[in-house]
Formats: sequence, structure tokens, C-alpha cells
Amino acid sequence: MASRNNIMAIIVVVVFFLVVTLIPFTIIGLGIGLVVNGRLMAKREGRRIPNLLTLFVGIAILGLIVLFILHITIWPYVWLSIFFTGVLFVVGYFAFILISFLLSSYIYQYNRPRLRQDFIIVLGSGLIGDKVPPLLASRLDRGITFYYKQAAKNFAPQFIVSGGQGPNEWVSEAFAMKQYLLEKGIPDEHVLMEDLSVNTLQNMQFSKTIMMDLKEKCRSIFVTNNFHLFRASLYARKAGLKSQGISSKTALYYLPNALLREFIAVIVMYKWWHIVIISFIMLITLALVAVSVFF
Repeated sequence: MASRNNIMAIIVVVVFFLVVTLIPFTIIGLGIGLVVNGRLMAKREGRRIPNLLTLFVGIAILGLIVLFILHITIWPYVWLSIFFTGVLFVVGYFAFILISFLLSSYIYQYNRPRLRQDFIIVLGSGLIGDKVPPLLASRLDRGITFYYKQAAKNFAPQFIVSGGQGPNEWVSEAFAMKQYLLEKGIPDEHVLMEDLSVNTLQNMQFSKTIMMDLKEKCRSIFVTNNFHLFRASLYARKAGLKSQGISSKTALYYLPNALLREFIAVIVMYKWWHIVIISFIMLITLALVAVSVFF
């Protein structure tokens, strides 16, 4: 019995040592990986600010690591230790939320709606002139797959293609999506357009209005990319739409940046809760820094 306890104690110590040892390397690897992904995004998608998000976050992580190393080697000030503790709490807070967000997004992708839907809402995204780009095409193709799968077993649902016209778009997203579906063999009478919305919440609200006008009690699903699925479901609930989501896949290199953008968007949706919590943490940190400096 004693030997078994000793073995368990050794295992616990080894695991703890490995975790403590690996965490710094994991954080460094994460920072480097995000920088590499940011450079790849800039090369393939252009150097617009949204495409550089992973680059900025990666640089910030590596910068904090450098500052921490300088602190423990050159600037061993008490107030700086307190400051880094506050930063650690803030980072830990957002890391916990990020992990929860990623897990929720991953699990939600395995949702399987029943093949008895009246409407398939396809959420729009940016066009290239009047053409459907690959990202949006993947959503439409996913909707088409569901359409034919249901039509083979029950009845054919109707599409609602939802999206207005952006500043650099020649036509509305809804119009371009409808043309895509028609070219893929979907009958014209099975494609409805919602071409006034400018964001995901309006996609849901305006599509709901169209559905209610046609059939008061109806079933619907919405289609978007996997990274956008969780937030879209929050907006569907906010719009009072009892609609489940199905997702299309996204290019692997695009996923880290897209998930970070989605995470920030979810944070902004509930920004006042986070502002209160972060303000509380920073106030305590600043108070402790002041005490260490002046007393």
C-alpha cells in the first residue's frame, strides 16, 4: 500500500513538473504560430487590418514574454511584479473565456437538424464584384447538400439567401447567391431573397419576417461557416428565431484569424460585463502598485 502511494506521489510530481515546464514553451509556441499565421494571411488574403489580427496577437504575446524575462533578470521591481500579476489575471480571464468559446464552437458543429425544415437560411458574406467567393460558395454548397438530402426523404425546403449590398459590391449578396443556386439546379421558386440586411442580427430578423409572412409555424435552419456558427446561433436566439445551424468547412490557414475575430465579436456582444470585471482587476492591481511604490 505504501509503495503504491509512493508511486502515485511520484507520478503526480512528474506530471506537475511536465505541466509547469511545458506551459512556457506552449505560450512561446503559440505566439510564434500566430505570427506565422498572420504573415500567411497577409500573403494570401491581403494586408487589411482584419487579416493581420493573428500577427498582432502573436507579437503581443511574444512582447509580454520579453518584458517578463527583462523583469526577472534586469528590472526586479516589486511594483512590476504586481503589474504582471494583474496582467496575468486579465490574460487568464480571457483565456478561460476563449477556451469555453472554442469548445462551444466545436461541439455546436456536430448539431444535426432533422430533415423536416421549411426554410434554409444562407447567411451572406462579402462578394468579389458580383461573384460568389469560395468562402460564401462553401455555405451555399452546404445548403444545397442539405436541400437534396431532405428532398430525397421528405419535401424540398425553400432557400432564403440573406445579405444586402456592401460598398464594394456590384450587386446584393442575396442576388449573387440566388444566381449561384440557380446555376446549381435549384428551382427559382425555391429561392427567396432577403437583400436589406447588413449584419448577422439583421440576417436573422429579416429572414424571420419573410418566413412568418409565408408560414406562421415553420421550421428552419441557417447555414454559415464553422467559425461563425456559434455567434450566429446567439443572434438567432436574440432575434427570437428557433433555428438550428449547420456549418461549412473553412480553409485551415484562415481558421485561427477567423476564430479570433469571432471571439472578439462575442466579447463585444457582452462588453459591459467584461468591462466591469477587467476594471475591477485593474483597479486592485493599480492600488497594489501604488502601495508598493509610495509606502
